[in-house]
Amino acid sequence: MAFDSLSEKLQNVFKNLRSKGRLTEDDVKAALKEVKMALLEADVNFKVVKQFVKDVQERAIGQDVMNGLNPGQMVIKIVNEEMVRLMGSETTEIALRPGKELTIIMMAGLQGAGKTTTTAKIAGKLKAKGKKVLLAACDVYRPAAIEQLQ
Repeated sequence: MAFDSLSEKLQNVFKNLRSKGRLTEDDVKAALKEVKMALLEADVNFKVVKQFVKDVQERAIGQDVMNGLNPGQMVIKIVNEEMVRLMGSETTEIALRPGKELTIIMMAGLQGAGKTTTTAKIAGKLKAKGKKVLLAACDVYRPAAIEQLQ
């Protein structure tokens, strides 16, 4: 939901970039302005967005285009690399308590951000590792969350 909206907005920005054979500095700035707005509308912290856009702009303007890529694709590549860097490219295991001790994991986030889906996926992975899982839906505004977790 929230992620889908952000994803859709970014895809529209990138679609416009892909259609251009040659990008000007103004094209890059206009695209990054749209990326900035999309991130802010998705409730990403202003300071994080500002730094992200600055980092992408520094890399994108004056960058030599790699063989096989047009300038639009190059900007998309840079945005992708910066997003991965920002979000963290390393994965870590969930720190479960040793033995049979109970581990409580609380999921919190904006409405439509994917908490229920992510919770179900985590539970599935833990069950596959032989762990016992209990899910408690506390979403008072969306009773269907209980059914989704089942």
